[in-house]
Amino acid sequence: MAEIIPMPDLGFEAGEGELSVWLKGVGDEVQAGEPIAEFESDKVTLEVEAPAAGVLLEHLIEPGESAPAGAPIARIGEADELSSPPPSAPAERPSPPPAHRPTPPPPEPPEERPPPRPMPAAQQESQPANHVSTEPVGNGVLATPIALRMAREHKLDLRRVAGSGPGGRILRGDVESHLAEARPGAIEEIAQSQPAVIDRPRSVSPAASPLRRTIARRMSQSKQTIPHFYITSSVMMDDALALRNQFNQAFPSEAQVTVNDIVVKATALALRDFPNLNASFVDDRIDVHPDINIGAAVAVEGGVLTVVSRQTDRSPIADIARENRTMIERARVGRARPEDVSGSTFTISNLGGYDTDHFAAIINPPQAAILAVATARETAVVEEGQVVVRTVMQMTISADHRVTDGAECALFLKRVKELLEAPIKLFIP
Repeated sequence: MAEIIPMPDLGFEAGEGELSVWLKGVGDEVQAGEPIAEFESDKVTLEVEAPAAGVLLEHLIEPGESAPAGAPIARIGEADELSSPPPSAPAERPSPPPAHRPTPPPPEPPEERPPPRPMPAAQQESQPANHVSTEPVGNGVLATPIALRMAREHKLDLRRVAGSGPGGRILRGDVESHLAEARPGAIEEIAQSQPAVIDRPRSVSPAASPLRRTIARRMSQSKQTIPHFYITSSVMMDDALALRNQFNQAFPSEAQVTVNDIVVKATALALRDFPNLNASFVDDRIDVHPDINIGAAVAVEGGVLTVVSRQTDRSPIADIARENRTMIERARVGRARPEDVSGSTFTISNLGGYDTDHFAAIINPPQAAILAVATARETAVVEEGQVVVRTVMQMTISADHRVTDGAECALFLKRVKELLEAPIKLFIP
């Protein structure tokens, strides 16, 4: 018996998905778990798999169309069902013949109105035929505004100019002709005195991508509804970088750790001591999340996605690095999965690779905070009265003042700093 294939759930906040392509055509045999179509949302691209082996009987939507989660998108069944209609399709009923409509009565003749009275000759002369506005100059002389302005600029008495417009009005061409006769080369001077008309190409306004529209909506919501405040701290990263180098030399390439992985792990461990920052403000209450799932913002074509490391405080740093690397690669080629980008409880935005001294990020709702990480760079610092060179990294927390306060966030940054400056705990499973 034919089976309906529903639209799968595309993940967090993805209301519907758009069909990109059918990987299997009607009549093709498919195996259970074999991809039959690709859908896209504003964040992810998802392959829809066949729920069972059989023959693809029908496509219920076409590429470019959207469908919400759970909506039927195709039918699968046996080959002998190929020509049968879908079970939910109602039988077509012939459309009823058009009802007889009486012939409408003929329209009544328009009401006769008296012809308009002729305009006096004096008024006819003062009314321009082409409705070009004119201004009286004096002694009954009429001129268009541009002719009047030109006359003022060139100190010309318009009474000496013969008007060629209706009723003897003086036009721009009349002024130019008079000046050209009176002074050779005046036309060129007039042309140079007029503003040049620049032929500029029309601006192109492409439609925003679904991802960009989602970013615009969520960031506007965040800045309008969440009272942000910001605290910045500087971290000495020399020991963390040295330990990272030792770790990467001892382990294979698939387990290599980045600076961002180290910051992710330190943040997750610090959130154990500050659960109020691993929370959300919902309906006048503070919901503290039981798991610590750190999201890492990733620059992708057309915007930013946040890939999520789950139970980050409990995961070894090598596992965090491996999972983040895999998710980031999928995100950058447009193959992020729903589970890659959903469920984060705290976000880190790291612009260390972009030569950034300092920045503050916008909170990703409904989270309570986000940590912005800048570039770690060599800096002259004073230690015990001596100027020494250290690798310094600035980090700034943006926090929701409805959930937390300055003192708590300052202590949280202090704890992150302690873990980064004494990083051995980050590398112990």
